[in-house]
This record gives sequence, structure tokens and C-alpha cells, in this order.
Amino acid sequence: MSNRLEDKVALVTAAGQGIGRAIAEKFAAEGAKLIATDLDSNKLQGLRGELRKLDVRSQDNIDAFARDIGREFGPLDILVNCAGYVHQGTVFDCSDKDWDFSFDLNVKSMHRTIKTFLPGMLEKKSGSIVNIASAVSSIRGVPNRYVYGASKAAVIGLTKAVAADFIKQGIRCNAVCPGTIESPSLGERITAVSQESGRSLDTVRQDFVARQPMGRLGTPEEVAWLALFLASDEASYITGQAHLVDGGMAL
Repeated sequence: MSNRLEDKVALVTAAGQGIGRAIAEKFAAEGAKLIATDLDSNKLQGLRGELRKLDVRSQDNIDAFARDIGREFGPLDILVNCAGYVHQGTVFDCSDKDWDFSFDLNVKSMHRTIKTFLPGMLEKKSGSIVNIASAVSSIRGVPNRYVYGASKAAVIGLTKAVAADFIKQGIRCNAVCPGTIESPSLGERITAVSQESGRSLDTVRQDFVARQPMGRLGTPEEVAWLALFLASDEASYITGQAHLVDGGMAL
């Protein structure tokens, strides 16, 4: 490894599994002072760094967490917002509760963490924020992803707004937009669709694979490489953009 994040303080939310964990592993391997969080702290076992439970849906929890880690690590250099939820269904399957939960976890959680940790970055006049959005967003619509697509489109808008507001103060903010990625979350969705539709797991899985012209699913590590680049100084001239890692899904 080349220590691309040497001595940089990096916070990764939802680092217990899937994309978040791959990013946390990559950052630690590249020399970052990693702070990895998850709502289920047991999922963080095996990671190198400061491992903490964090509920990104609670501003009080985030505030207390920020005070605690601030005493030890100081301001963040990198913030990666990975927490998210995939709701399945059309507008007719989306209750007000489903809508509110999806936007709270997928979008407002990022608002909370950015509002909390951005002041420290501004003091240093330096910081990179990476938000995990999706190819299913303002970039592309797919069936049965009504509120998920809407919330991930909002993440792209949030990302651009933060980038525009603080571009002259040393802050960069970018979004990563994955296609279909092999993860525990995908496995849960495949099982749910299979049970609802009566189709076999293999058939449902192939439907997910077929969305990518490359003819395969992506890996969490492939997303992590892009997040690493955007977090690093190598991307110092890049901000406010939605970066696809989607196997051609958006073509």
C-alpha cells in the first residue's frame, strides 16, 4: 500500500458490512486514523481503528459522539456517509412511514453528520466529504425503487449544495453512485423478492445481475477504491460530482 491517507482522520459510518466495511478496510490499509461506526457495534469486529456504535438518526447521539472523538482525534479530514436503506416498491407501496424513514436514514443522516463535522474541517480549511448515493437516483430510474431513488437523488443534490457553498474554503464534497453491489443487503433483497414473487433465488439474482451491461455484480472493494480516490489528495481538483461505479448500468 502507498499510505495515500497517512495520518488523515477519517470517519466512516455504517462500516459494519458491505460498502461501508470495504471503505473502512481500505482507509485503514492506506494509513488513515480510522473511526469506524455502525448502529450494531458487533459488526465492526475485525476492523483496525477506533470502533464505535453510532446512531446517525439521532442528533443527540452524533453530538455526544463528536465531542468524545474530538478530544482524542481533533477535527476530521475525511467524512464518508454510508448509512442507507433500500425500500422496495412503487408509490403505492410507500407509506408515509416508509417515506419518512427512507429520507431520514438516507438523506437527513448525512445532513446531521455534515452539519456536525464540517465546522472542524472549516477551521482547518481542508476536508473531503464522500456521500454514498446510487446509480438509481436522478441518474436512472428502475422499477420498484420509488422512495429509494427519490432519496438517493436528494443525496446528489445535497452533495452539490455542500460543494458549492464551501468550495472556496478548502472543502470538497462528492457522491459515489454504485450500481448493484454484492453485499448482505442485496442478499436480503433477493430473498425478499423471491418470497414475494414465488420465483427462485437464482432467478431473482439473475434479474439483478442483468441490470449491469458488464453482466456481473460489483464488489464492495470496487466501490471502496473510488471512495479512497475521492477522499485522497489525488482528487484535490474534484468536487460536487456524482461518480458512477455501476458496470455500465446507467448507459
